Amino acid sequence: MKKICMAFVGLLTLTISAQAQKKSGAIQFESTMDPAAMASANGIQLSDEMRARMPKAVKTNFELLFNATSASYMPVEETEDSNGGQGGGGMGRMMMRFGGAGGAREYYYTFADQKLVEVFDVSDTTYVMQGKLAVALPAQPINMGNRSQNNNNAATTTGNTTTVSAVQFLPGPPTLEVVKSDETKKIIGFNCNKVIVKSIRKAKVLGEDRDVIDETAVWFTNDLGFNFSPDPNFWTEGTVLAIENKGKTTTAKSIEYRNVSAKDVTAPKKALPITAEQYKTKMETMMKRFTGGGRPGGATGQARSVIIN
Repeated sequence: MKKICMAFVGLLTLTISAQAQKKSGAIQFESTMDPAAMASANGIQLSDEMRARMPKAVKTNFELLFNATSASYMPVEETEDSNGGQGGGGMGRMMMRFGGAGGAREYYYTFADQKLVEVFDVSDTTYVMQGKLAVALPAQPINMGNRSQNNNNAATTTGNTTTVSAVQFLPGPPTLEVVKSDETKKIIGFNCNKVIVKSIRKAKVLGEDRDVIDETAVWFTNDLGFNFSPDPNFWTEGTVLAIENKGKTTTAKSIEYRNVSAKDVTAPKKALPITAEQYKTKMETMMKRFTGGGRPGGATGQARSVIIN
């Protein structure tokens, strides 16, 4: 009888240990970006020469570390591009870095209070900024060309030739619409549900007023027991394991259950706090210097409409 009791206690201990381990581990993500497609989606007119110099794909690997209370998400190696790091690779990395969330930033989450902070470098200074998981529009990328002062994407001048974009976005922020889907699929062994985030912008297409719609598929699971997204601007619920857009796709590739220390999921204490407004002002100042005093390429901090269907 004593041996049976000891065996039962041993089995119970192993079960508890296995359950505890399931609450701690690492998920590997891969992000693939098409710089030309992202530029086009944001109304940036590119010359044939610029497109030829751009990499076809820029890939970055990220790691999500999590334990029972917190998580961190950050890049784990140098960005790779289809040009082998030459030619337009630098432009691809620049667009990845300044193209909004999910670039060179690190994210730290605490589950109990749903707190999110972003850690990033600007001009050799490390900043920490409060954020949140939501459906929101990422900041527009830096203006890389000669665009009109009167609209978002009128023309690009190369030498003596001026090319006018067929799509000219009208002033004002887009409307974001969340559409729930019945589609499901497995990602790294977890059952995931799909939602579609639509960004609807008013534009003139060949002179006619139209709505230009950009769709992003978000795949999430509730099986991991905590909230997370590799891009905080694309989250509705649960743990997001894939975000798919025509210009950029981020997908979980593997999961490993292991012990993760509190230090690995805690934001650095030496980072300088900065608010969203302070960051916006700083980036606008940097862009004016970069473009010789021109206007920033996109507005941030504006009110946005979100519709959930």
